[in-house]
Amino acid sequence: MKQFFSFWIASIFCINASAQTFKVTLQAPQYRKGIAYLTYHMGKNLNVEDSAAVSSTGVVVFTGKRKLPPGIYAMVLPEKRISVDFFVDKEQVITVKIGDTADLVNKTIVTGSKENLLFQQYQQYISVKGKSLEGERQAYLKSTTKMDSALHEANYLKLNKELNEYRDGIIKNQPNSMMAVLLNAMKEPQMLGNKMQTHNDSLANYYYYKSHYWDGITFMDARILRTPFFLPKFEKYYREIMVPQADSIIKESDYQLLLARSSPEVYKFMLNWLTDEYINPKYMGQDAVFVHLFEKYHSKGLTSWLNEKQMETISRRAYMLMANLIGLKAADLEMVDSAGKPAALYSLEADYTVVCFWDPNCGHCKEELPRLDSIYRASWKQHGVKIYAMLSGDTKEDLKPEWTKYIREHNLGDWVHVYQTKELEAAGLAAQKPGYRQLYDITQTPTLYLLDKEKRIIGKKLTWQQLDELLQVKWKAKTN
Repeated sequence: MKQFFSFWIASIFCINASAQTFKVTLQAPQYRKGIAYLTYHMGKNLNVEDSAAVSSTGVVVFTGKRKLPPGIYAMVLPEKRISVDFFVDKEQVITVKIGDTADLVNKTIVTGSKENLLFQQYQQYISVKGKSLEGERQAYLKSTTKMDSALHEANYLKLNKELNEYRDGIIKNQPNSMMAVLLNAMKEPQMLGNKMQTHNDSLANYYYYKSHYWDGITFMDARILRTPFFLPKFEKYYREIMVPQADSIIKESDYQLLLARSSPEVYKFMLNWLTDEYINPKYMGQDAVFVHLFEKYHSKGLTSWLNEKQMETISRRAYMLMANLIGLKAADLEMVDSAGKPAALYSLEADYTVVCFWDPNCGHCKEELPRLDSIYRASWKQHGVKIYAMLSGDTKEDLKPEWTKYIREHNLGDWVHVYQTKELEAAGLAAQKPGYRQLYDITQTPTLYLLDKEKRIIGKKLTWQQLDELLQVKWKAKTN
C-alpha cells in the first residue's frame, strides 16, 4: 500500500506546465562517454528527470518543450559517483561547466541563471566556514584543560553565529530568491529557552516551537517541494510535532491544504502524502483522518489527477472504515449462537464488551484465544467484561464442527459464541445492508474490538495485551 500511494507523490511532478521549453547543458570535458542524468531533489532521494549520453567532447544537452518545475536539481555524472547541485527557477537555459571534479564547489560554473550566482556564493562561503567549524569542534574534543575547552567552545559559537547571520542576511535581503526558500526550509525554529523545571515550562516551549515551525515557509510556493528539506520537515511535523489525535490532525491538515490551494503542485503533494500516511495509520483512531480526507476532498472530485484504480482503492478503504471509527457506536450484529438461538450484540449487557472475530482454521487464532481467555478469567470477568466471539470464515456453517470442537476443548464456555447463518447472510444481501466484514473492517483474524457500556468503540484491532492496558487505564480513571 505504501509503495502504491508514494508513487503519486513523485508522479504528480511530470505534468507539463505549458508549451515553453527548457535547455540544460552539461560541459564535463573529463568524460568522453557514458550516461549523465538530470535529476531533482525530493526528500532523501534524487529523482531522474532525464538522461542522455555524453558526447565525445564531454557535452550533454537536456531539452524539453515544457518548463521544468522550479527547485534544486542535480547533474549526476557518468558512473553515478559525482553529482553537482544547481537551481532551476524562472530562467531555464542553463549551462553547468565542471572544471575539476576534485573541487566541485570552486571549479564548477553555472551560467544562465541569476539564482545560481547566489547559490554558488553560498556554497563557497559554507565550504570555508564549515572547515573552520569542524576544526574548532575537533580542537574542543582534544582539549586537555578547561581553558582550552572554553576557548574552542567560544570560537565555535562565534563561527556558528556568523554562519546563521549570513543565512539570515540572505533571507532578509533576497526574500524571493530560491536561496531564501532553501534556507527557510532548512531552518529550525528557536526555542523559548525556558528551563524545563515544570510541566508548564515544557508546554510553553512546545507551543512556541510548534507555532514557529513554519516561519518563513509558504505553502503557496511550489519551489519548496523540490528540495531535500521540505519533505522531512513535513513528515516530522505530522509524526513528531503534532499531537497524534485525529481531531487535531484534521484541523491542521485542512488549514494547510487551504493555504496550498493557490499552488496546485503543493496541494497535490500534501493531499497525497496525508492520504498515504493515514490510510494505514500508526496510531489507533487516526484512520478518522483518512475518512475525513476522503469525504472532504477525494469524494468531492478535488483529486482529479488520480486515476480510476487509485480512486477505487481509496473509496473501498474509506467505506471499510466509516462504520468503525473510534467513538462511534458499533454496528449491531444480529447473529445466532452455537445452539441456534438469536444472540445479537446489542442484547449483551456489559460494562465493557470485547468483540472477537476468529476462525478455527487460523493458526494465530489458535495461539491467541487461550491467552485471551486466561486474562479474561484472571481479571476482566470480575470487572464486568464480556466476550462476544464471532465465527469468521467464507463457509461459516461448514466450519461449525471445528468451531464447536475448539470451544469445547479449550473450555471457552463463558464467552458468547455466535455465527451468521446462510439465511441471515442472504437476508442482509437482499436488503443491501453492508456485511460484518465491511462494518468491522475484518481483513484478518483474530480481530478484537473493545466497546463501552453503550456499545461505543473505544479500542479496535488491538492485541489482548493492549486491550488489557486500555481496560486497566479505564478502571483506574473510574476509581480516581
